Amino acid sequence: MSHSEENSDVAAKQKAIDDWLPITASRNAKWWYSAFHNLTAMVGAGVLSLPFAMSHMGWGPGVTVLILSWVITLYTLWQMVEMHEMVPGKRFDRYHELGQHAFGDKLGLWIVVPQQVVVEVGTCIVYMVTGGKSLKKVHDTLCADCKDIKTSYWIIIFASVNFVLAQCPNFNSISAISFSAAAMSLT
Repeated sequence: MSHSEENSDVAAKQKAIDDWLPITASRNAKWWYSAFHNLTAMVGAGVLSLPFAMSHMGWGPGVTVLILSWVITLYTLWQMVEMHEMVPGKRFDRYHELGQHAFGDKLGLWIVVPQQVVVEVGTCIVYMVTGGKSLKKVHDTLCADCKDIKTSYWIIIFASVNFVLAQCPNFNSISAISFSAAAMSLT
């Protein structure tokens, strides 16, 4: 088999994977969908954690950590943009593709995937607990005379809503939720 046939086989396999994956199945999102999703992802967690961090660290260390996290986020964003199309004719749309390019096919997966799984699981746990505590706080504020409901039940309710939303085929289908979350993050 010639080199061009191998490349076309690899390209065909990659296209089949891209067509199957819901994140790349339709690339017809509007720019404002992306703005909502990014605003929600970047601002949401920071806005939720800022008062807690400042109350525990104080103004000096709190502002220092805030600026440091901003610099790290900006540097990481710059790196990702630069590496997205660093090889002519190849786009690195997924972290594992970048890891495979940098470290080889097998080692790249072994380096990147465990880190991704740890971050994804940790993020999910933190958001479930934070969401459950927030729901409990809203309930307690709006209904002070109601029977107290345990925080673990609120976490289960929040997780159940997230489980239902996880069945949506792509980000475009939850753009209204991202819009409302972005609006709440800014207000």
